[in-house]
Amino acid sequence: MARSSTVRWVFLDRDGTLNVKPPDGEYVERPEGLELLPGAAEAVEMLNRAGLWTGLVTNQRGVALGRMSLASVEAVHERLVGLLRARGAYLDAIYTCPHGLGECDCRKPEPGLLLRARDEHPTLDFARAAIVGDSPSDMQAGRALGLRTVLIGAGEDVRAGTAEADHVVADPLAAARLLLTMA
Repeated sequence: MARSSTVRWVFLDRDGTLNVKPPDGEYVERPEGLELLPGAAEAVEMLNRAGLWTGLVTNQRGVALGRMSLASVEAVHERLVGLLRARGAYLDAIYTCPHGLGECDCRKPEPGLLLRARDEHPTLDFARAAIVGDSPSDMQAGRALGLRTVLIGAGEDVRAGTAEADHVVADPLAAARLLLTMA
C-alpha cells in the first residue's frame, strides 16, 4: 500500500499515550483515576488546529475481566473529553474494544477498531493516516493497514515495538510535532 505524502487522519491510543498508564494488571476504572500525561492536551490541540481528524482507539480488557462496566469506560472517556476540552482540544471519535484476549478482531494488535472508523468515515484513507501508541500492539494494528506508526515512551515496550514503528518519540507532544511535519 503506497503512502501519500500527507497525514490527514490520526489515531491515538489512550493509556500511556494520552493519560498516565496504570501498572500492569491494573485499569483506569473510574473517571478520577484518569490523569493526562504532560503535553497530551496540547498535542491533541495542535493536531486539531492543523485540521487533522483525531480519534481514540483503546483496548479496555478490564470490561471482559469484570473489573469495570462499559458505562465506567464511558465515564472515564467523558472525563478525558472534559480535560481535553478545558485545554481547547477535542477528539473526533472514540473507539473501544471491551473484549478479552483472542475474543474479537477489534482488540489491538488486530485492526478492527481502525476498520470500524473507516466504516463510519468512508473517506478515511489509511495511506494518509497514522497511529500513535505506547505498545507493539498499537504499531501492529497500524502496520496491518499501512498506517504510519509512531511509538511513544521508553523501556521494554518501546524496545519491543521499535521494529514495528516508523518513528519513536519521547512523549505525546513530540508525536504531534512529528505528525505536523507530515501534514
